[in-house]
Amino acid sequence: MSFLDPIIAAFSYPFMVRALLVVLIVGVLNAVVGTFVVLRGMSFYGSALSHAILPGVAVGYLLGNQNKDNLFWWALLAAAVSTVMIGWIRHDVRLKEDVAIGITFSGMLALGVLLISTTNSYSIDLTHFLFGDILAVSDFALIRTLIAATILLIVVAIFFKRLLLVSFDPEHARVLGLPVKRLDILLLAIIAVTIVVSLQTVGIALMTAMLVTPAATGYLVANRIGTMMLVGAIAAMVSGVGGLFTSYVFDFATGAAIVLVMTLLFGLVWVVKKVM
Repeated sequence: MSFLDPIIAAFSYPFMVRALLVVLIVGVLNAVVGTFVVLRGMSFYGSALSHAILPGVAVGYLLGNQNKDNLFWWALLAAAVSTVMIGWIRHDVRLKEDVAIGITFSGMLALGVLLISTTNSYSIDLTHFLFGDILAVSDFALIRTLIAATILLIVVAIFFKRLLLVSFDPEHARVLGLPVKRLDILLLAIIAVTIVVSLQTVGIALMTAMLVTPAATGYLVANRIGTMMLVGAIAAMVSGVGGLFTSYVFDFATGAAIVLVMTLLFGLVWVVKKVM
C-alpha cells in the first residue's frame, strides 16, 4: 500500500474536498492580509475583532436565522460596525490604536455575551463559531469564500503600495497627499472581512493564529514583502492540508489541528533558521 493511499482515501469524501478548498483559499488570504498585521503589530486587533463579531452572530440567532450561511452576513455587519468604531475613536477622539481597539472589543464582546445569554441553545448552536466547523462547509459557503477572497486580494493588490506607505511612514504619506485616515480604515476593513470569511475554518477562539502565524513564518525567512506573503501562503496551505488530514486520521478537532500544525511549522522554521 502506498503512503498516499490514506491521503487519497481521506480526501475522497465531498465534505473533505470542500474543506480542503476552503482551507487553501483562506490560507492564502490570511497569509497576504496577515503580513500587514504582523508588520504593523496588529495581532491584538485581529484577536479583538474576531470576538467583536459576537453581537452579529447573536442577533442572527435571536431573529431566527440559525442558518450558518445567513449568520455570515450578521457577523460581517458586526465586523463593519467594529471597524468604524475603532477608526472613529482612534482618529476623531484621538486615542491610541490599542485603546480604541480595547474599548470597542470590550463593548462589542459584552454586548455579544449579553445577547447570547438570552438564547437558551447558545451553548450548542454557537460552538462552531467558537471553534470552527470547516467540515460542514456547504457549496454556497465555498463559492462565497472564493468570491470574497478574490475581491479582497484584488483590493490589496490595487492599494498595495499605498497601504505599505501608510503602514510604515504615515507622515510621508500625508506629505504626498494620500488620504491616510481612509487608507487606514480600508486596511482595518480588509482585516475585518478576512476574519469573518475565515471564521468557519478555525473559529473565533483560534482566529488570531490563522491571521498571524503563517505571516510570521514568512517573516522568519523573507526579507521582501512579496516573498514574505508567498512563504506565508505556502505555510498556511501546508498547515491546512496537514491539519485536515490529522483531524481525519485521529478524529481531532479540525480547527485546532490546523492551528497546531501551523504552530509546529513556525517552530520548525525558527529552529532551522537558528541552526543555520
